[in-house]
Amino acid sequence: MLHGGHLLSVLIFFPAVGALALLLLRGDDHKFIRIIALIVSLAEFLFSLLMIRAVPVGAAGYHLEEYLKWINQPPIHYHLGVDGISLFLMILTTFLTPISILASWKSIEHRVKEFFVMLLMLEVGVVGVFLSLDLFLFFLFWEVMLIPMAFLIGIWGHERRVYAAVKFVLYTMAGSILMLVGIIWLYNATGTFDLPTIQTLLHTPASQGGLELAPRTEMLLFLAFFLAFAIKVPLFPLHTWLPDAHVEAPTAGSVMLAGVLLKMGTYGMIRFCLPLFPEASRRAAGWVAVLAIIGIIYGALVAMVQPNLKKLVAYSSVSHLGFVVLGIFAFHNISMQGAVYQMLAHGISTGALFLLVGMLYDRRHTFEISEYGGLATPMPKLAAFFLFVALSSLGLPMLNGFVGEYLVLLGTYQRHWGWATWAALGVILSACYLLWSYQRVFFGEITREKNRTLPDASAREKWILATVAVVTLWMGIGSTFITKRTAAAAQDVIDQVEPQRPYEAAAPNIVAPNVLTTDGATTRAKQIPSSAATKVALTERLGTR
Repeated sequence: MLHGGHLLSVLIFFPAVGALALLLLRGDDHKFIRIIALIVSLAEFLFSLLMIRAVPVGAAGYHLEEYLKWINQPPIHYHLGVDGISLFLMILTTFLTPISILASWKSIEHRVKEFFVMLLMLEVGVVGVFLSLDLFLFFLFWEVMLIPMAFLIGIWGHERRVYAAVKFVLYTMAGSILMLVGIIWLYNATGTFDLPTIQTLLHTPASQGGLELAPRTEMLLFLAFFLAFAIKVPLFPLHTWLPDAHVEAPTAGSVMLAGVLLKMGTYGMIRFCLPLFPEASRRAAGWVAVLAIIGIIYGALVAMVQPNLKKLVAYSSVSHLGFVVLGIFAFHNISMQGAVYQMLAHGISTGALFLLVGMLYDRRHTFEISEYGGLATPMPKLAAFFLFVALSSLGLPMLNGFVGEYLVLLGTYQRHWGWATWAALGVILSACYLLWSYQRVFFGEITREKNRTLPDASAREKWILATVAVVTLWMGIGSTFITKRTAAAAQDVIDQVEPQRPYEAAAPNIVAPNVLTTDGATTRAKQIPSSAATKVALTERLGTR
């Protein structure tokens, strides 16, 4: 065990303990089950905030590391750690879980205990993915996440829920198999599953005990990992499972799917594809950028013509996450920070859109836009919140959506102005489909008599939406709180990709280069000690050669 203590283990397994407690309760005590699930998720969120102090501003590398030998042969270690990138994705996960529980307070009436158990176990899988620094452990949590999400869609979804759940599982498993092949190949070549150790070996010359990959081998390994993550994003043209999953999932399932599960794909690209396979990443960057730009424009155009409100929001995710992939493969510090920020902003804004669509569905039991119209009259408060969230999603300045998209376009423009020019069309198109859909749902004459007596937002719904609105506004005006903690970690990833800045993880100390933060200040990061766990694993590895 390293000096990091047990905080990361608590964050992973505390929701599992809560799920076990729920299983011991009587199935018909719905109120008590909901209260226990909410308390567990809120406690998990508070625990996650403790990580902020452990990630110093301007420091790259992993913090709060936990390293234990788990399985001797093959050598699988329980290795956890958090850096500036995974920190806020973790907090996003723990924030959206209690929001999802509150959103399901009244809408879930059958198998209530099992529903909240699945939500908490989903949190276990996602948190484990963001904290794992061992490839086997990462893959384990990657697969653990799949089971509760499939149940949430297949049991508590809508009419075509089984079809959507099976499609989700098949797509994800197809990518997982490819990634597993890549993981096994890396183990056979390095003798370890430890991620930092493998990174060190791949960036160390063969004459010094490292591992040099042939260009073709590196590209094949890159594709094995990349396809798994591209399916999860999802990147065009691998996106067709997402609209079905979103439309058929319950509200909480859509919030968690859009809020955190899709981010696992882009996180994997940052954590694995770029550092492990830098040369292949550079060679593939042009094609990946083309697919990302197609996804941005195609997702926006398809969203614009959708008659189904929930499917419209689902296709908006394809468009917005195209910005994230573009920012990652532009290989610029600003665009990388913008990609991370866009992940967080998309999780909040699109999650809130699904919450609002779910609230409309609870009242009318339809997602068809034609069934609405003039709703601002009977429900002005809900209409106001919907407009606020729509404006944040389309990138209005002072709200969270603007920061991420602006940084992505700014950083991308400095590397490839053509990419940024085409991607900027997505910003315009997002305003078109979001404002047009808002006009059709909330403005105009009431054409359905049922809509005249629809109740406005309840007290519980107001608390949910107000909380999300406060976070949205805070992220829009206080962005430096996040960016100054992600800058060094983003630069560390870029330094491993750029050939003129070789990776030096095996050295006793790593001095990070100047890092441009988004508030305009250029700072030099502190000396960063290499991971103690990496030194241990590397010593073990080289000692066996």
